[in-house]
Amino acid sequence: MRQRDDFEVTGLLTTLNAAFDRVAMHSTRRALLEAQAAAAGVTLFTVPLPWPCTNEHYEAAMRMACDTAVAQGIEAMAFGDLFLEDIRRYREEKLAGTGLEPVFPVWGLDTRALAEEMIAGGLRARIVCVDPRKLAAEFAGRDFDAEFLRDLPEGVDPCGENGEFHTAVYAGPMFREPIAIESGEVVERDGFIFADVRLAEAVPAGA
Repeated sequence: MRQRDDFEVTGLLTTLNAAFDRVAMHSTRRALLEAQAAAAGVTLFTVPLPWPCTNEHYEAAMRMACDTAVAQGIEAMAFGDLFLEDIRRYREEKLAGTGLEPVFPVWGLDTRALAEEMIAGGLRARIVCVDPRKLAAEFAGRDFDAEFLRDLPEGVDPCGENGEFHTAVYAGPMFREPIAIESGEVVERDGFIFADVRLAEAVPAGA
C-alpha cells in the first residue's frame, strides 16, 4: 500500500448530514466512521452540514474545520483524488490562505492498477452507494474485490473516480484489526442506490 513517509497522519475528516448523522455523500453511519478511526488509531474530525445544504453552507463549514485544524497544529490535508482536474483545482483554491497544504498522494496513478494493488494488499470494502445512471443498481452492497473489478462494465472507473460508486472500508493494513460489519437494507433515494452497512452485533459469550 502506498503512503507518504514525510507526513504523519493524525486524523480522518468527513462531512456529516446533521439531520441523519451519516456521511453527507454516501450515507455511511457515524458508528462505522468512529470504528474506522479507532481501528486506524487516529482522531475522527466530523463537519456537520445542514439538510438541505447549499454550497455556501458547505464552504462555510469547511472554513471553520480548516481553522480548527490549523489551531491544533495540523499542517496539511490529504485527498484521495485521482485524475479530475476541476476537483483538484477547487480543493487547492479553497485551501489557499488557510495555512493547510493540499496533498494528493495517489494523484495520477493508474486506477485499475491501484484498485488491484489495494485488494491484493488486504483492503476490504463494501459498496455503499451506486449512481444507477453510471452503474447497475445490483452492484450496491457487493464487496470491492477482484470479482467486482472483473464484473465492472467498460467505461466504469475501477476506483469509482467519476462518482459511479462509493465504498466503506472495513479491513486493511491501515487498521489494527478488521471491523465486523453486516449488511442492512438497500434503498433508492434522491436518484442514488444506498446499501446500508452497520456494525455487527456482538455475540454474547457462550452463545
